[in-house]
Amino acid sequence: MFLPNAVAGIDVGYSRKRRSSAVCLMTWDDESIDWEIRRYRATDSERLETIRGILGNRSLQAVALDGPLRKGFGLIGEYRAAERILTRSFGVRIGKPGQSNSPVGIRLNEEANNCVKIVLSVADVASSTSHIRIDEHCIVEAFPSSYLGLMIDDPDSLGAVRKNRSDKFFEALGNDGTLLKLLNHLLPHRRTISDLDKVKNHDDRASLVCAISALGFAIGKYCAVGDENGWIILPPSDFIRQWAHDLLRENEINDLVSGWVSCD
Repeated sequence: MFLPNAVAGIDVGYSRKRRSSAVCLMTWDDESIDWEIRRYRATDSERLETIRGILGNRSLQAVALDGPLRKGFGLIGEYRAAERILTRSFGVRIGKPGQSNSPVGIRLNEEANNCVKIVLSVADVASSTSHIRIDEHCIVEAFPSSYLGLMIDDPDSLGAVRKNRSDKFFEALGNDGTLLKLLNHLLPHRRTISDLDKVKNHDDRASLVCAISALGFAIGKYCAVGDENGWIILPPSDFIRQWAHDLLRENEINDLVSGWVSCD
């Protein structure tokens, strides 16, 4: 079966005034990896125009969105296992996902569903064979702050706060080479054409991390937390620091669910 050399990530926002949503298209060949990012406001016209402009008529191995998603893409309205497992003891160190039953979580869930509908109408997304799939297509949920935070050796040393947490993590992992090592793990022996250091905007960075999450899922190198109400994709097991491994196992046991899987 032919699989295209492309994935996409969408940083889901709901502002109609600021371009605080972003789409990242990541492509590769035998020698290199590259990406393109576009930002948009969450209006019906601009959302459609931007997603269609960058992903339209594309074949994609997977798409990851930074917004709550469940099987069938219905409204969730619950505090999910995925969110609980990434909150207990994690919140004070690397932040936490918002609750899908909070006002913000409900808005993000609705907006993520809007984006999924557009993606599936303009692009050809590969079929999913994963046992944690939420759709027949490879559509998954990402959460950049947790994805990055789990790879940080000592999050407390960075002095991050809520408004700059994911940016601090992105910069730290870029400076110590972890992000490039991760890309090389997922797509070995390729050079990056675009420069990670030049991705400065918060939403651009989030969409890029979503695309990396999609890539990991597409090639089967990822971990995930969740249940029938949705799964959040995490880095491959070897990239998750030991302190985070310990907390994930502890939270899974406390939640009484088989909520953590490793597919690396």
